Amino acid sequence: MILRDARPADAAAIAAIWNPVIRDTTVTFNPVEKTTADIAAMIANRPAFVVGTDGAQVKGFATYDQFRAGLGYAQAIEHTVIVAADAKGQGVASALMHDLFARARARDMHTMWAGVSAENPAGVAFHTALGFEIIGILPEVGRKFDRWIDLVLMQKRL
Repeated sequence: MILRDARPADAAAIAAIWNPVIRDTTVTFNPVEKTTADIAAMIANRPAFVVGTDGAQVKGFATYDQFRAGLGYAQAIEHTVIVAADAKGQGVASALMHDLFARARARDMHTMWAGVSAENPAGVAFHTALGFEIIGILPEVGRKFDRWIDLVLMQKRL
């Protein structure tokens, strides 16, 4: 697995990984698919946006941004990590997350947050294995596919 900074040219491959998750699952509550322009803007504007490739194809990505707006939250970040369906179980997500941890620490970030759908127990287990702790469950804060979904809020001190 090769980890590197995402490039604008990766936007279409990232969209091809992200949009099925948006469209078909409750892993994310957002129902609006990402355009290549949306992703290119994120790549340009986020402090970290990393892809994992097999040398030829993007197999997953991870990114973070400030947890909430305002100077008081400047050292708290929230991340997204998504892996292509054909790359699950191969360590791609873990490698991406460890790279994000290192990048965040190098920027003096203090805490990383994960908002995980309660309908995604594998996501909760993944984050727990990486050292995230469940801080709380926000009942019925997400809505998708005509139902309310709880959000599991998880934290890792960096």
